[in-house]
Amino acid sequence: MAITARQTTTLALAHALSAAERGLPVIPLTARKLPALPSPHRSDDRRSTCRGACGLPGHGVHDATTDPAAVRALFAAAPWATGYGIACGRPPHHLIGIDLDIDTTGSSDSAASLRRLALHHLFTIPPTVMVLTPSGGRHIWLTGPPGVPVPNSASRLAPGIDIRGAGGYLVGPGSVTPRGRYRLAPGTAGLPPARCPLALLRLLMPPVRRRPGAADRPDRGRGLVRFVLAAREGQRNTRLFWAACRAYEHGYGDALADALTHAAVRTGLTEREARATIASAARLTTAAPDAAPGGRPPDGPNPRS
Repeated sequence: MAITARQTTTLALAHALSAAERGLPVIPLTARKLPALPSPHRSDDRRSTCRGACGLPGHGVHDATTDPAAVRALFAAAPWATGYGIACGRPPHHLIGIDLDIDTTGSSDSAASLRRLALHHLFTIPPTVMVLTPSGGRHIWLTGPPGVPVPNSASRLAPGIDIRGAGGYLVGPGSVTPRGRYRLAPGTAGLPPARCPLALLRLLMPPVRRRPGAADRPDRGRGLVRFVLAAREGQRNTRLFWAACRAYEHGYGDALADALTHAAVRTGLTEREARATIASAARLTTAAPDAAPGGRPPDGPNPRS
């Protein structure tokens, strides 16, 4: 018996509600894997700036929620949805998605590239949730520590390896597209998303770009402070974390912490948020070198799927 469009949407809602019960914020997706609800600001100038503060649905990943009633309302407003997205970087899981694409030309192998990175940087991917895509790719679910906003990237680590971090989303298992259904890999359904190995987490953060001799100048921290001050909404935590990491890597993180905090507060963060982000950067960049590469960070959630 053929599955109707209505049944597909009902199944997608059921899968989304199950994910929400486990603390994973969700939104409805179309068969093209895009947010199903149109923006309420298509005819005004808030389309690129509003993140849901107006109270209306249609803000993409910013609509993501774990509240069952809100999930049902989103799907009721999008009866054409055939799947759901899981927002990354959001508490309590702080999900990080490693998206291994399949190159149909055979010119690259993303899984082999990830194995080479792991061998070179001395980390292993622990047992964790893995989702098989209709195209033959894989999504590896990991969790990051609080206050460490991992940016999204496409093929920056290696060809075919995309990263879904803060502001991004993963297509949830059970979602349906014209090419087929997303499904959990055998043996991973009962696993919790594993903590991201520290060595891999370092690779996922923005690369260091230093001008020759810049670290030896008296004003070496001023550029980092200006970098934080220039943050727009949606960039504040990421820019602060990046700047704090650079400061600690160059040995003057503690000396610059107050200036970075004041700059972050001026952009709209609270002092508590700024201090927490800087503390996370300090832990990440000053971790003991003999710590196990795949070991757990000293804090953060240990969520179960």
